Formats: sequence, C-alpha cells, structure tokens
Amino acid sequence: MLQITNLTYDAYGRRFFDGATLTLTPGTKAGLVGLNGVGKSTLFKLILGHAQPGGGEITTPKGWRVASVDQEIAASPQHLIEAVLAIDTRRARLLADLETADPIHQAEIHHDLYAIGADRAPSRAAEILSGLGFSTADLTRPISAFSGGWRMRAALAGALLAEPDLLLLDEPTNYLDLEGALWLETRLKRYPNAALMISHDRDLLNESVDAIVHVAGQKLDLYTGGYDDFERLRAEKARLNAANQVKQEAERAHLQAFVDRFRAKASKAAQAQSRMKKLEKLPPIAANIEDRVARFILPSPKKQLAPPILRLDDASVGYGDTVILRNMTIRLDPDDRIGVLGVNGAGKSTFAKLLAGALSERHGEQWRDRRMTVAWFHQHQIEAMDPEDTPLEMMRRARPEDTESKRRSRLGSFGMTVEKVETKVKDLSGGERARLLLNMVAMDGPHLLILDEPTNHLDIDSRRALLDALNDYEGAVLIITHDRSLIELVADKLWLVNDGTVKPYSGSMEDYAKLVVERAKTATREEAEATGKEKAPTVNSKDARKAAAAARQAIAPLKKKADDLERKIENVGNQIKLLDLKLGDAELYVKNPGLAVTYGKDKAKLEESLVAMEAEWMDAAEVYEAAKLEAGV
Repeated sequence: MLQITNLTYDAYGRRFFDGATLTLTPGTKAGLVGLNGVGKSTLFKLILGHAQPGGGEITTPKGWRVASVDQEIAASPQHLIEAVLAIDTRRARLLADLETADPIHQAEIHHDLYAIGADRAPSRAAEILSGLGFSTADLTRPISAFSGGWRMRAALAGALLAEPDLLLLDEPTNYLDLEGALWLETRLKRYPNAALMISHDRDLLNESVDAIVHVAGQKLDLYTGGYDDFERLRAEKARLNAANQVKQEAERAHLQAFVDRFRAKASKAAQAQSRMKKLEKLPPIAANIEDRVARFILPSPKKQLAPPILRLDDASVGYGDTVILRNMTIRLDPDDRIGVLGVNGAGKSTFAKLLAGALSERHGEQWRDRRMTVAWFHQHQIEAMDPEDTPLEMMRRARPEDTESKRRSRLGSFGMTVEKVETKVKDLSGGERARLLLNMVAMDGPHLLILDEPTNHLDIDSRRALLDALNDYEGAVLIITHDRSLIELVADKLWLVNDGTVKPYSGSMEDYAKLVVERAKTATREEAEATGKEKAPTVNSKDARKAAAAARQAIAPLKKKADDLERKIENVGNQIKLLDLKLGDAELYVKNPGLAVTYGKDKAKLEESLVAMEAEWMDAAEVYEAAKLEAGV
C-alpha cells in the first residue's frame, strides 16, 4: 500500500503539507482534488522521490512499481508501437536479460515473461492506442511525426500497458477529445492496480474512482466514493464541524464564566482550578474554511444585435489547397449556446477559426453582422504566452488608456492578488494563466464568445465559477470541450463536426456518449447494409453471383496473405511451446547445459519473430477486412 505518515514539506517560501497522513490500499483508484496551487503535483513529486519531505515519510511495499505520465515521449524515428512497448521497462529488461542469462536463469526469465503476458503486449498496446484515438496506420509511423499532444497520449498508452502497482496520472484527459475521455473512463475502471489521479473532470471522478483524496489546509483527507459522494460527505462533515464548534464555544463560555466568578473565592478555588484545567484541555475544533475561488468576469454585450449575427450558406474552409470542412449551412443567433462535438482532427478548431474571423471561407457565403465583436479563447494562447511577461504588462498593452490603479483593480477582479499581478508568466500555474487569459479575451463584452477547451488547467471549483459566469453572460457562446458536464449545463444546442462538415445534432449528450461507444460497430453495420441495399435493385441474382465471385477473386491475395501469416504465427507458437517443454526439464541443465543455452537462444529469436509477425498480421487483416467491406463480400 501507499503509506504517507505525518508528511511535512516546505518549498518556495511556503508550507504545502503539515502532518499530512494517507493510506492507499492495493487496487484502490483515487482522485486527487483541491484548488490549483495547493500541492497536488508536489505530492506526486514526493511520492516519486523527485523531492524529499522535510518531515514524516512516504513508503510503498518492497518491489512496488510506481510510474507517472508527466511528460510526452521524445520525438524520434522510432515507430509508435515500439516506443509504447519500450515504456514497459519490466518487459524490456526481462527480454534484454534473456540474451545474456545462464541456462538456469533463462527458465526463470521465461516464467516471468509468461506471468506478465509479454507475448500479448503488442496486441494490448495496439488496443490501447486505438482507444486513445490512434489509427492502425499510426502504429508504424515515427514518433517525430506526432504533435506534442499526441505524444502525451502515447505516453499515457505506455503507462496503461505497463500496469505499474501504483499509477500516477496528472490531468489525463487534458489531451483527449470527448471520445478518448469516454474510453479512458472505461479503461480505468478495469485497471487492475492502484491509481492516484489528479483530475478536475467531474465525470471521470464519478465514473472511474472509488475514493477521493482532498488536499486542503496542508492535510490529506480520504473520502469513499466518487466526486459527488465527496461533495455530499464534505458538506455533512462541515455541518457537523460547525455544530460541534458552536457547542464547544458555549462550553468554553460557561467554564470561563465559572472561573472568572469564583477564582478569587477560597471556598471555590479548587473548583475554579478544575474548570481552568478542563478549559485548557478542550481540543480545538478547526473552523470551517471554505475553498473560495475568484469569479470569472464575462461582461455581456452592451447592445444586443438582431438575429442572426452570423450565417453560413454552403460554405467551405481549409488551408492552402486542402479543404477541411465543406457544405456548411448554419446560422448563429445572439442568444445561442452551442456545444461543438467531434473527434480530434475532425475540424472543430478550424471551424472555430472561421467563426472567429481567423480564416476566410473558400467557397459559398459567410455573412456576419458588421457590428458583431468576437472573443476567442484557445489553448495555444496559453502556450504562446511570453514567459517573461507579467499580468500587469499584459493589461497595460490591452488597456493603455487606463490608470495604473484601474489596471490593478481589474486584475484583482480576475483573481490576481497584489503579488501575482507582477509575477512572471513562467511562475504562474497553468490554472492562473488560463483564468487570466479567459478574463482578458472577454473583458470588452463581446457578442460571441468562442471557447476552445477552456477548462484545461482549471480546478473543479474554477470550472464551476466559469459555468456560473457563462450562464450569466447574455451573448452567444460556442464551446468546444471534453468536459461533458460543462456542455450539458451550458449548451442548449449541439453541432457535430463529422465527415468533413458541420451539422446540428438532434440528440442529447447522453445519446452522443452512447454513439461514441458504439461508433465503429454501428458504422460498419450501416455501411454493409447500405452497400447491400444499393446493389440489390441494379443486378439480378446471376449477375450478383458473378459480381461476388469477381470481388472474392480480387481480394483473394489479401486473404491469402493474412491466412499465411496466421498459420506462420501458429507454427512459431507451437515451436515456442515445444522449447518451453524442453527448457522446463531440470535435468537438461545438468546433462547438457550447452543444449539448454541453444534452446534459450532459439526461443528468444522465435519470440522476436513472433512479435514482428503479429504486427504484420494485424496490418494484413486490417487491409483484408477493409477490402472485403468495400467489395461487399
């Protein structure tokens, strides 16, 4: 188990933990929550040994593997599947040891490899990568071909594949789209070992964990259940705490009154002394300190415009000669609240750029009210901030006509304290940067507010503050986010970016979640049904048989390749089993140790070839199935 006892830690001139204690049992999956800056990521550093506590201790059972996903996989020519497999250092180490081990230890290594399912690792890695949004073709692409966000997904895939005894995840959904977040929820439910995850995703914390660890007041408090259970239990704890505090204050007042009245009287001196001792021994009850966050300031437009404020008629948009979205016919009214759905890469951010005026339509028409003002927040703004800049300098550029006191006052309303207004951006937390930019882009009261993943880096209380501000804001809102709760509570319309266009989506978020889970199965079935319906009226049965035979003949080489590889895999598997039987004979190492070494080397070579064959077979099978579906056979 993870055991934290009386932990004390100071850094950056402040105390993060003071006598904090926590026990996390094997197999427990817990969410780590608390305001931005309270020390959640710091706790991970302490658990990993990257920082040393000033007092107390952090222990895990001997041999426990603790791993985190704290940075993306470095860009390199290595194939994606190979890079992910390499993250499982236990498997990689065993395979490396096998090359140089003596005959007796080779048997032990083979046993260990079998125990961790090393032979199934490539297929498991492919399945995890698929769930996180990678295609089959991506598996053999070099890591350097992927952006930082996709390399973070690959690092997450490697951690899930390795299955450490304690998995530490810091905001795992930040680089995922809604589809990836839904898959991760399901995967984490089935994760066999302990996990501790920093997350501000309410749905993830309700669906995938069985405990919540709350960081507050330099302590660690464990609550059973998901986030909704945590909020209920915490509110009840606060209520009981407040009642006990009132009761204790009344008892203190009563005891003090007795002492003040009788301490000077000789006949009552003993009783007064007794009351004084009792008063001193009364345990203090901590006052209920509510975690409060500054509210977001999203001014409504000073003057509303007549509907529509924007309209697209058969419009298309793209980059250079590449068209990303086409045939878009939609309208946006002054009070619309739009949630934009779609997988990563479908064109959601391109659509946002079009509405923000950062891209122009390629074909068709776009009409917008010339008086309309637009505020656009996107993640890249945070990444592009000058690390040497300060909030005050940013406000000076944005408000050159304001007085210095007015600028500071405005930043204060954004939640920037006196110290923070002159703190360099590089020293602000991700949440503080996001809060600053969100407030700044919207401070002129725009008619349209476009938010592309606004909740990344925001804690749950800040997300709730943003929700309140959006519901008070009276302009149009278009929001792209993997946070289902935010879409459900803000949006009254859903638009789906899919198949190269944008259309209204008539279902609810719950309907869309179900659609995501069954997307592949449904798409395959519908395509097969559509193919059958199209062919039926145009050919008679004789022609149909000829067409089917021709189609089978056309894809026969693809089927043969897949079948041949499958037979080879079975043959190699049988050879490995035979060698396992021979290596399992203890007398072999005594009578003929040289032969045992040969068997071990042969087995290692066969296992290597098996991994390559399985990857090749997966590609061949994928190509064959796609061709079969296209041919309608």
